[in-house]
Amino acid sequence: MRMSVVKYSIFFLVLVTFSPVFATRTFKENEPCKRLVLYYHDILFGGNNTANATSARATNGTGLGNFVLGMLVVFDDPITKDQHLLSTPVARAQGFYFYDMKTDYNAWFAYTLVFNSTEYKGTINIMGADMMMEKTRDLSVVGGTGDFFMARGIATFHTDAVEGFKYFRLKMDIKLYECY
Repeated sequence: MRMSVVKYSIFFLVLVTFSPVFATRTFKENEPCKRLVLYYHDILFGGNNTANATSARATNGTGLGNFVLGMLVVFDDPITKDQHLLSTPVARAQGFYFYDMKTDYNAWFAYTLVFNSTEYKGTINIMGADMMMEKTRDLSVVGGTGDFFMARGIATFHTDAVEGFKYFRLKMDIKLYECY
């Protein structure tokens, strides 16, 4: 009995002594561990711009309301470090968005930023509602691979340019709060 008490006491002492060693990751709410500011360029296929289009409708709107409810768009869009569409892409955004509101423009995004450059390798997965009439919108960073392994954070969207339904550019301020 006395030997068991000694064993458990030593085990507890070792556990308490070394537990801070394993808790090396800290969470600082206001300080992201990595931050990227990137520009997302989307050129919707309109029937005559095959060479330049980076996205296409997979379904048309349902006709309910005036806001293309139900339209699904699949994309493979260039991501740049600046506002210029012809700048060298640092990543590709691959995924889809669909319009999901009958009374206003609102879309739901799910996509992966695919990096393959000298600066970064890997992916960042982003998803969430894009309430287009708001000045800024936050979408969730829900994971990643490579340099962004298991990333968690926020991607703040700001509409930077719009040309009807043919082209739009978003400024993405990506703040990662969990980095490994």
